[in-house]
Amino acid sequence: MRFTSETSVDGVREQLFTLDEIPGEIPGVLWTPDGAVGTRPLILMGHGGGQHKKAPDVRERARRFVTECQFAVVAVDIPAHGDRPKVEEYDRLAAENQARIEAGAEPAPLIAGFQALVARQTVPEWRAVLDAVQQIPHVGAGPVGYWGVSLGCGLGVPFVAAEPRVRAAVLGLGGALASAEAAARITVPVEFLVQWDDERVPRAEGLALFDALGSAEKTLHANPGKHGDLPAYELDSTLRFFARHLG
Repeated sequence: MRFTSETSVDGVREQLFTLDEIPGEIPGVLWTPDGAVGTRPLILMGHGGGQHKKAPDVRERARRFVTECQFAVVAVDIPAHGDRPKVEEYDRLAAENQARIEAGAEPAPLIAGFQALVARQTVPEWRAVLDAVQQIPHVGAGPVGYWGVSLGCGLGVPFVAAEPRVRAAVLGLGGALASAEAAARITVPVEFLVQWDDERVPRAEGLALFDALGSAEKTLHANPGKHGDLPAYELDSTLRFFARHLG
């Protein structure tokens, strides 16, 4: 891991880094309390499709985790997003899927297939990121949480299922077509978000994914509105959820 820049604003320290992996590099960002020392809970945050590690909603979420909970937060660009190079195969599939949707195809199966493909790359990448970040003295090997909706859910479900360091997760705006098998292996507490009028993920698919989760403690938060209309106040609940489970 190589840190490439560092800034501090309003008590939040932001460090950009690059993690050398095979193949290529993983660009990421780490947020911690300014002047932090010692071990603390860490949230790995997955961004949405077409976004990147420093998207405005990602940064705002990270800022509140840091300032209100004294957590560390890490986010990385997923393949073909942000500062990562384009991937010809992903671009081709995305264009083909968009053409099919415009021709009247149901988007959910196409989105699910694409997310399952990308997850095969991101799961080992994110585990490597956790390995590296937890060696940093002002983060340490403390409890880990995961937050991700939409694409962050499609990639996050297999990651949470595979990573025993994750103790709690907030997921949502995703469906069961690509994720049900992995969801059954998740046993940690989950807060799951559904938009009742979601135009991208049919309501039945979202509810089926919630039902597939193997967690003994799981809570469904359903709100009216379309895919991108997640209420801002859900972040308040997210903070309480992770504070309760990560300390």
